[in-house]
Amino acid sequence: MPASFNDRLRAIQTQKETAACVGLDPDPARLPAHLRAAHDTPEAVRRFCRAIIEATAPFACAFKPNLAFFEALGRDGRAVLEDVVAALPSDVLVIADAKRGDIGNSARFYAQSLFDDLGADAVTVAPYMGHDSVTPFLQHPGTAAFVLARTSNPGASDFQEACQCNGTPLHQQVAEAVQAWARATPGTGGLVVGATAPDALRTVRTACPTAPFLIPGVGAQGGTPAAVMAAAATADGPVLVNSSRSILYASAGRDFADAAAAAAQALRDALRATPAKGSDPADAAVD
Repeated sequence: MPASFNDRLRAIQTQKETAACVGLDPDPARLPAHLRAAHDTPEAVRRFCRAIIEATAPFACAFKPNLAFFEALGRDGRAVLEDVVAALPSDVLVIADAKRGDIGNSARFYAQSLFDDLGADAVTVAPYMGHDSVTPFLQHPGTAAFVLARTSNPGASDFQEACQCNGTPLHQQVAEAVQAWARATPGTGGLVVGATAPDALRTVRTACPTAPFLIPGVGAQGGTPAAVMAAAATADGPVLVNSSRSILYASAGRDFADAAAAAAQALRDALRATPAKGSDPADAAVD
C-alpha cells in the first residue's frame, strides 16, 4: 500500500521547506512575444511551461496544471499537457485542476484518465452531484480529491455562503460530507478553500482538522500568505497555497522565467514567515 497523500505531501514539504503550489494556466495571449513569434501556439505553451517549471521547482512542493488551458489547444492539447507533466521533477506533486463532477460511471473514467493515464497525484472535483460523483476519485491509494468547498471567485457567495444546509453554510456541509465519504476509501478527501475568504478557512479547518487544503486566490485575487497560514495551517492539517498569474506573468519579456522564480521564492518565503499552528516555529510553513 503506498503512503497516504498527506504523508507524501508532508515529506516533500519538510524536505523542501515550502507550502507553495505553482498553477500552470498558460494563456496564449499572455505568453512572451518572443515565444509567440517563434513557435505555433502549442509549442509556445510547451516551451513556456517547461521554462516556468525549471525556474520555480526549487520553491514549490506542487504544480497545478489547469486542464482548461490545455484543452483549448485542440487536438494538440493533451500531448502538450502530457509533456508538461513529464517535465515535472520527482520532488513535487501534480494536481490536475480539472474540476470534474459527473455521475458515478463517468466519474470513474475521468478518474482513470487523470490518475492512471496522466499520472496526477490529486484532482480537483466539483461536488454538486453528490457522493457518487466524488467517491470514484477517492478510490486511488496515495492520491487525493480536492473537492470544491468555498472557492476564491466572487460568485462563491451566490451559493456556497448564502445557502444553508442543516443549519450550516453549504460550503461547510460539503467539507464535512467529503470527510465522511473519504473514511471508507483508500484515497484522501481534500478541500479547495479560497484565500479570499479567511473566515471560511478558519471555520472549515475547525470542522476538518486533518484534511489537506488546496488554497487558491493568493496574489492576483487578493489573498495574502500571512492570512492563509494563520487561518488554515496547523500541525495536523497540511495546506497547499497556490499562485498562478502572479508567478506565470511576473514578466512579459525574455526574463519571464527569472521573474517567475523570484515571485515563487517570494511566495515560499512569505508562507514560511507564519508558522503553522501547533508546529515548531523552526518549521514555519512546512505544514
